[in-house]
Amino acid sequence: MAAADSPSTALRRRDLCSRGIRLAGKMRADVVDLLDTYVEQQGLDASATVAALEGVPLAAVERWDEQTGTQRLLENLAAYRAFRALLAQMLEEQREQLGEADAGLGRALAAVLLQVSAFAYHLEELLRLESRGIPGEEGDGPPPPPRLSLFEQKLRGLGVLRELAQWAVRSARDLRQLAKPSPATGTATGLAESP
Repeated sequence: MAAADSPSTALRRRDLCSRGIRLAGKMRADVVDLLDTYVEQQGLDASATVAALEGVPLAAVERWDEQTGTQRLLENLAAYRAFRALLAQMLEEQREQLGEADAGLGRALAAVLLQVSAFAYHLEELLRLESRGIPGEEGDGPPPPPRLSLFEQKLRGLGVLRELAQWAVRSARDLRQLAKPSPATGTATGLAESP
């Protein structure tokens, strides 16, 4: 793992983390805007409580400070791959329900889907930098949801967007943690502490 300790690798890691933090911030802002539009367009109450949904990764984690860099990246990658599938499903359902009647919501969903895909790729780049294998996508996505009523689809969409906004916050936090200099070497902590 000599390459992981080199100054150029540390600079590249710090650069990737900085760009990832900016991407996560932009994504969160866009998801919050989309969430407002979604609630309005779908006729939902913004304060509606949505129970935990099967297949939707939760951003909350116990013992966050005990996670290694690799664990953080792998959890983020799995979450964004799941969100990519969930958003694609939402986009398909939205097109079926409204057709082109509400192209604005469809464009906003597609834009966030593109950001989620780009962020997943960014996480893969960080894992590659550390010479970590990139897990395959088979089985990463949620199982196809059972056929839901229109109202249940709307609530699931609300839950997906809310949790995605939380993940954007967590991702920025995770990347800040990875970019912190190591007290011993003065370089970014990286993922070397991982088992």
